[in-house]
Amino acid sequence: MSLGPIMMDLVGYSLSELESQQIQEGSVGGIILFKRNYKNKAQLVELVREIRSIKPNILISVDHEGGRVWRFEDDFTKLPAMGVIGRIYDEDVNKAYDLAYSCGFVMASELLEVGIDFSFAPVLDLDYGTSKVIGDRAFHSDPNVVSNLAKHFIKGMTDVGMKAVGKHYPGHGFVVPDSHHELPVDSREMSEIEFDLIAFKELANYGLGGIMPAHIIYENCHSDPAGFSSFWLKDILRKKLNFEGVIFSDDLSMAGAKFIPQIEGRVDAAIEAGCNMVLVCNHPEELQKVVARKYSFQEGLTLMKGMRKTLIAVAKDTMTKPGLRHPLTTNTQKMITDCLDLISSRQLDIEKAMGNHTEMKPVFTDEQTVQSVSLDDLKKTLN
Repeated sequence: MSLGPIMMDLVGYSLSELESQQIQEGSVGGIILFKRNYKNKAQLVELVREIRSIKPNILISVDHEGGRVWRFEDDFTKLPAMGVIGRIYDEDVNKAYDLAYSCGFVMASELLEVGIDFSFAPVLDLDYGTSKVIGDRAFHSDPNVVSNLAKHFIKGMTDVGMKAVGKHYPGHGFVVPDSHHELPVDSREMSEIEFDLIAFKELANYGLGGIMPAHIIYENCHSDPAGFSSFWLKDILRKKLNFEGVIFSDDLSMAGAKFIPQIEGRVDAAIEAGCNMVLVCNHPEELQKVVARKYSFQEGLTLMKGMRKTLIAVAKDTMTKPGLRHPLTTNTQKMITDCLDLISSRQLDIEKAMGNHTEMKPVFTDEQTVQSVSLDDLKKTLN
């Protein structure tokens, strides 16, 4: 079944009557969850079940990068910021590769277990030391290091059945302003931006199911922000980099997207430029303006569905690979036990790394407290 291009968010721990109605709309193809939607694992599983009882094939996602961007805390393994892995790389390359794989493997395993299809990860931006909103969310300042570490992180994800989403194309690390709060302008020439593109080029066809563009204007390349620019999405990403996966807009309610005043115009412009799915978050009144509109179905979105591999399938896919712990056994029960041991050992690797390295303190949040509203309230607002 085809999916519509709108990815919406939710107010709380369970669906409101209005949200249940919105999910039924043909325009809605995805849900993104935030910290405000998580109380504990049992509640999360019930929320996912509730969503899928309305639309079984809907995509359910979350921003679960590690470090500062981590939505589900209790009962989920805390991952380090990717910049921690980059610092380890400078000391011990193989240890960093193993840790990057472990982070992708554990993160994907835990999310798939509760029915979430994918995380918007990894960040492929470069750490220029200027952007606080990116900072240690980036693996490294060297694009080749970013590419190599991201390959291992992505491999961990795909080994358990989850597609990765690289962001923020073509690069958010150079500019100082935070696109959550204003529209940044990058004044570099294309020849300089090519440096940021290296990781995206290397990974475009290496396990990336999706790419998310930045709400940034690269003024010497094109006049529109990347997520609204056919130059960046069609000419460069599709034609030059040969990317065939899903293009997700960043949240269209962010200040960096509001150069187009009305949400209807933002949705139309992003889709026209080449986005396959657009995020509308934190503003229920804006979601209501677009959710009942008619849009073309997006066939490729189903490629982002989590495979939800069984432990046996995970064991078969991962435990015969060189360098991974526990050889494959013929006994099914032993295989499952070994696979659980593999996940536990990867979790231990992460905990050890976290104990030896410090991270940046949070300097931003894209979480907002969103008040529940009724359909009647929304109608009053819209009128």
